[in-house]
Amino acid sequence: MTTETQETGPAVLVVQHEEDAGPGLVGEHLVRTGLRLDVIRAWKGEPLPESLDGHAGLLVLGGSVNCEDDGAAPWLPRVRTLVREAVAGEIPLLGICLGGQIVAHALGGSVARRAQGPEVGAVPLRRLPAAEGDPVLGAVPDGAPAAQWHWDEVDRLPAGAVPLLTGDDCPYQAFRAGSVGWALQFHPEADADTLTAWAAADDGHLRSAGIDPAATVASVREAEGELRTVWGAVSEAWGAVVHARADARVPGAYRTRTRT
Repeated sequence: MTTETQETGPAVLVVQHEEDAGPGLVGEHLVRTGLRLDVIRAWKGEPLPESLDGHAGLLVLGGSVNCEDDGAAPWLPRVRTLVREAVAGEIPLLGICLGGQIVAHALGGSVARRAQGPEVGAVPLRRLPAAEGDPVLGAVPDGAPAAQWHWDEVDRLPAGAVPLLTGDDCPYQAFRAGSVGWALQFHPEADADTLTAWAAADDGHLRSAGIDPAATVASVREAEGELRTVWGAVSEAWGAVVHARADARVPGAYRTRTRT
């Protein structure tokens, strides 16, 4: 089954850093809400826009590069500029894994290599008090699993950022920056098939860290039903924020209809 939207829907600028780290399940849910995805394949040399003019939201995806490695990913300075523009202009922002780290770094926080090694597989998260009433993460149940795949993590939040979700092995699993910006350390867009491909690519690194790749993928496959339910709802909640902000800027400008 495919989902299409009319061309008049609000557009979300999507920054994709690697071929195997696309918008995935998050993208499917955003399209379902009537949003259009303007995907920039940065690793292919596709240029990022100078500003967010014409876009109602910014989605920054994950990847294996370090968020400060401008040599390996020369588009990162432009991404940081767009992140700061989104927060200052109250344009809805969602950063996923590397994207969340870029948000932290761009706004004055910091990111470090995990001394304890990578966090991978399905990991339960805990709600923090500020999650109550949050328009995107407020309905996430305590203990909800999340698909993890990261060697780095945020070790200091930007000034004014509000932590929303945490975990036993990673303190900042989700935080809010500004009024309509969210950063996630985990991968709501990934399913077990995605992690199977990542595990194959990172097999040697995982085994050297004492991690069984097959067991890691199995943990996500076992939790996949709950992962799809919880993070699909979160994706659509963020999509609703994008629609609301777009309509507040230009009332009635976007008249969308979804069909499957």
